[in-house]
Amino acid sequence: MSHIFPELPYAYDSLEPYIDAKTMEVHYSKHHRTYFDKFVTAVSGTELESTRLDDIFANISQHSPAVRNNGGGYYNHILYWNCMAPNGGGKPSGKLADDINSTFDSFENFRQLFAQAAINTFGSGFAWLIVKDGQLKITSTSNQDNPLMDVAVEQGEPILALDVWEHAYYISYQNRRPEYIDAWWNVVNWNAVSENYALALADNK
Repeated sequence: MSHIFPELPYAYDSLEPYIDAKTMEVHYSKHHRTYFDKFVTAVSGTELESTRLDDIFANISQHSPAVRNNGGGYYNHILYWNCMAPNGGGKPSGKLADDINSTFDSFENFRQLFAQAAINTFGSGFAWLIVKDGQLKITSTSNQDNPLMDVAVEQGEPILALDVWEHAYYISYQNRRPEYIDAWWNVVNWNAVSENYALALADNK
């Protein structure tokens, strides 16, 4: 198995007006591509070249900063892109909706708690909805770390990712991170998140 750079699942302008086309183009073709290229360089000629990302992350403390930072950036962005869609927004349904309501009391309360985790992430990082021991939890990480890494304070399987690096929103929102987060809910792909949740629950059995 070799690591590949996946295509963006929609056009650069598909998430407008919530995320502008220029941000998407630069974010995907420059930032994400650079993380991937540097990760491939870092693992080239080693056993990591054919190792699954989740297996790499499980022992990331044993690897170089280049593998940690760029491998994280490579993976985190894939999940971030796939958790958004042109016709996204609204609320989840089915088991995910039921379990969000039971875990966080309501979808509205979940949304508030998740937004606060994203807003309160100091500097650059990500907010996550994860599955840990079969339960939903909200967490955040700095830089390009993620909850699959053995260095994460709260480890688990990510099912929803929100990028709060400034390059994810600065063109349209400047330093107004809360405004970007509020807009982002309009493009969340709850079908994809539900699929991620089902897979995560199966892995936890």
